[in-house]
Amino acid sequence: QYKQVEQYMSFHKLPAEMRQKIHDYYEHRYQGKIFDEENILNELNDPLREEIVNFNCRKLVATMPLFANADPNFVTAMLSKLRFEVFQPGDYIIREGAVGKKMYFIQHGVAGVITKSNKELKLTDGSYFGEICLLTKGRRTASVRADTYCRLYSLSVDNFNEVLEEYPMMRRAFETVAIDRLDRIG
Repeated sequence: QYKQVEQYMSFHKLPAEMRQKIHDYYEHRYQGKIFDEENILNELNDPLREEIVNFNCRKLVATMPLFANADPNFVTAMLSKLRFEVFQPGDYIIREGAVGKKMYFIQHGVAGVITKSNKELKLTDGSYFGEICLLTKGRRTASVRADTYCRLYSLSVDNFNEVLEEYPMMRRAFETVAIDRLDRIG
């Protein structure tokens, strides 16, 4: 699979610095293992897929206060909708003013929230962000930039709403945190 990436970079005559950045991305994204996880999971039945997703995300769940006291069925429903993503240091994960289509959960890494007033807050393992505009259907209220390599899980607005429709009490938990965050960022 990486051979195709190399051919693509050659064909487009990408500069060495950009090629290195792409190479580093693949190193961190796949950690030497390249296989089609989505395809593998799609072939499994629901109970087995849910068991694997819960196992793969156990560290994320363990570090997240949001999941600690939640209904295990809610946690499984949420985890089954997550998509793994990697961001490199300096990458903007979200930009202030953009329409929000996803929220993110940090499995590992450090990201900085940059507000209008140039206050910078740090987010790390177990933190989540981007939920405000999924709740308000508004625009991003701040930018978030990766300080280190960040291994994240994203949740699309459609999947977010689908899960919260099933678990309305959890919508209130997200709303409470969102209100507090809006107060803090001014």
